[in-house]
Amino acid sequence: MQQLRSACAEVAQRAQHVRIDRDAIGLYAVSLPLDRPWPADPADRDAPLSGATREESAAFCLTLDAINFGSGWFPTLRKRAARTGYYTIWAGIRERFGEHGPWSARELTEIQATALARVLGQSPGHELMMLFAHSLRDLGHHVWTEYDGRFAEVVDRAAPSAVALAEQLGSWTSFADTSRYDELVIPFLKRAQIAAADLARARVAEFRDLDRLTMFADNLVPHVLRLDGILGFDRSLVERIDRGQLIEHNCREEIEIRACAVHAVELIVAARPDSCAAQVDQVLWQRGQDRRYKSQPRHRSRCTAY
Repeated sequence: MQQLRSACAEVAQRAQHVRIDRDAIGLYAVSLPLDRPWPADPADRDAPLSGATREESAAFCLTLDAINFGSGWFPTLRKRAARTGYYTIWAGIRERFGEHGPWSARELTEIQATALARVLGQSPGHELMMLFAHSLRDLGHHVWTEYDGRFAEVVDRAAPSAVALAEQLGSWTSFADTSRYDELVIPFLKRAQIAAADLARARVAEFRDLDRLTMFADNLVPHVLRLDGILGFDRSLVERIDRGQLIEHNCREEIEIRACAVHAVELIVAARPDSCAAQVDQVLWQRGQDRRYKSQPRHRSRCTAY
């Protein structure tokens, strides 16, 4: 994760479209409700299935996080009542596991968009369903051929290191997330890192280095940091976001948004030595569910990173 931290710090120094208000970091860090230990009791989205075995919980976390992307398409999804795009997908996967159990690794190697769309209540022709199916086939292939079809074995071979797990997952197509900014290689590994955190919250794993994970670079936490005055975007970028214009994945503006958010959280952690980046991310992500943040547009990119 040191490469990611260093690259994000360098992007923050060079950024032309996004800036960090460093003078505001200290008071902001103190204001965050970071008083509960991390990992905390599992939030609803991370709660294991009732009566699930450790293998089933591992399968749930890895399956869900393999398709924990698509926010750029979420406005086009058929959402459940009072559910966001993420929770619509989450609910479909959770119901499938609750009613029929997990897909086996072998089943995932052959899963198709049509079958997945039925589970998620979406059109089988939706581009996101095809991307989801592709990612799940890759996950199934790795678990089936390299881990004897056992999802918990993926965790156990990396334990007790969350970083080792995130880096292993990040080498798979299903969790790949690396950007380039000039000569810098930036392994954001958003979903690979959050998979490690989710597995810890679900009590599937006990990692010794959760504090080495970075912020999980998506489009919601940077949005929260912008509305809270920690990140500033240039006017033209804000106007494009407010119009609902898609921001191209891996363009300079999008990389700067993600990288500056990662570095801002590192500065917050430095100001709050009792915290870690994953804990700050959790607090900011939950804050982002409030109406104030949901009512204003955030940047959308159509990609498999987040």
